[in-house]
Amino acid sequence: ALGMAYGITSTSFLLAAGASPAVASASVHIAEVFTTGVSGVSHIKLGNVNKNLFLRLLVPGMIGALVGAWLLSSIDGKAMKPFVSAYLLLMGLYVFSKVFRTIRRQHGEPKHVAKLGLAGGFVDAVGGGGWGPVVTTTLIGTGHDPRMTIGSVNLAEFFLTFVSAIAFALLVGEGPWAIVAGLVIGGLFAAPFAAYLTARLKTKTLLALVGTVISVVSVYNLYRALA
Repeated sequence: ALGMAYGITSTSFLLAAGASPAVASASVHIAEVFTTGVSGVSHIKLGNVNKNLFLRLLVPGMIGALVGAWLLSSIDGKAMKPFVSAYLLLMGLYVFSKVFRTIRRQHGEPKHVAKLGLAGGFVDAVGGGGWGPVVTTTLIGTGHDPRMTIGSVNLAEFFLTFVSAIAFALLVGEGPWAIVAGLVIGGLFAAPFAAYLTARLKTKTLLALVGTVISVVSVYNLYRALA
């Protein structure tokens, strides 16, 4: 509904269900190839893509994703779980904080896009999500055009997700295909409901709901990981 938080929400619940961080992130990224592909094509057709911004995000984002996938696949899942849960908790609080922010419109090309793309790609792969909350909210939060920002970031996310999915498929020993199927099927059922809510609830209400759910599940995961 928000164009973000699918990854971090799904990963939070998969960790709570007992999946390792690598398998959770791999499953989410493989499932997201389908959703981000459709989203990217839609934004191109609607004229929501700033070509320059898209290209500035693309390569740094993919590099960050590859490094994050390698790191997550190389470290023991139990050791990594508390850190991933803590990251997801921070992301949940970050999404929730957007409810209280007033955005001032900025003009001109955004700065430090490559650094933002690199960081967004890395945390997205490590945390199973975060590209949208890190990149989209940072750019919009600093006052840049929401329509062009969302379209450009979502199109770049398809390529980022595709690279991450290939990397995880090669690096993760466990077959996540049953989880992937569940995420895709669940997403198909959830999409109409999300559209219904989007049409009737204010954006800040949606941000508060998503941020609260992610934060609560992440606290539970962190408790389990440290207990």
